[in-house]
Amino acid sequence: MAAIRVLVCEDSRVYAVALRRMLEYDGEIEVVAVCATAEKALAALPQLEPDLVTMDIELPGVSGLDAVGEIMGSRPVPILVLSSYADAGSDKAAAALAGGALDAIVKDDLDLDDPAGSAGAAFRQRVKMLSRARVIRHPRARLSAVTDSPGPARCASAIGVCASTGGPEMLMFLLTALPADYPVPLLIVQHMAAGFTEGLVRWLDRAVAMPVGVAADGMRARPGAWIAPHGAHLTLAGSGHLAMDRHTQAGAHRPSGDLLLRSIAEAAGRNGVAVVLSGMGTDGAAGAAAVHRAGGLAIAQDEKSSAVSGMPRAAVEAGIDAVLSPGEIASELRRLRFVTQRGNTA
Repeated sequence: MAAIRVLVCEDSRVYAVALRRMLEYDGEIEVVAVCATAEKALAALPQLEPDLVTMDIELPGVSGLDAVGEIMGSRPVPILVLSSYADAGSDKAAAALAGGALDAIVKDDLDLDDPAGSAGAAFRQRVKMLSRARVIRHPRARLSAVTDSPGPARCASAIGVCASTGGPEMLMFLLTALPADYPVPLLIVQHMAAGFTEGLVRWLDRAVAMPVGVAADGMRARPGAWIAPHGAHLTLAGSGHLAMDRHTQAGAHRPSGDLLLRSIAEAAGRNGVAVVLSGMGTDGAAGAAAVHRAGGLAIAQDEKSSAVSGMPRAAVEAGIDAVLSPGEIASELRRLRFVTQRGNTA
């Protein structure tokens, strides 16, 4: 099997050398070039045709964020963003993810001194998985257009969304398609590395018309998009209030999409909506099936538009109502009419 070809864009020579050693340790990945600037990386892409690019977000000259936009608009390739810090740089990393980069990692979270260790093996496996992801030119522009289709409106009191790899781009698209006064609360689980969730929230809140915030314990579900904080399960209670759980172990993720969607099935019944977007693994599948069994609407993103189709495919296998393109999902959400969890029209 041919080695996976990786282009490293990194302005620190010391870090680039260590990263190269980490990537090439088991012989299954080949670093085809190390570029100290985005300009050099962009110039090298047509000739080298790498399977994946690692992109430092802070670069001299053209920034890593601008480079991501240029790559995804002209010569798309899977991109893994590396950030020197989480909190201060997470807004830029979140913007890169919304612009089509597949994943983001804080540099300090990588132990480059131990390429033979389990963490090094896990990182290389992550790179291999990302290199096989589907990326398409102009990530938001290429998504099918949102057209309001005719038909009776469906009632909904809450929408649960579960996403992982490739999810921020889809969230950006869906939230952009909804009006500022969209009445149905959106409760969102987005799997991300520690330190990036708050940056994604800030970025989306500035970029879309509706309010976007971090979900908080005890707050009432209200219009807007409310994203689960890192390390906490988000659930909806029958009273219409949100609850945070930082202790329960439920599968591989905290927050868990399954726990969120199951709580919506229990609290909202036939007025619940579940949406499972791009991602690796199976999180959200059981929860979406629970919404479907409760009489609600359960949707999975179609494979063609998913960067990684594992989660949507698992939802389809578990039993849902529809498999739709991002544009079709947005159209369905726009048709929803808000009702309270007790069924009263608001």
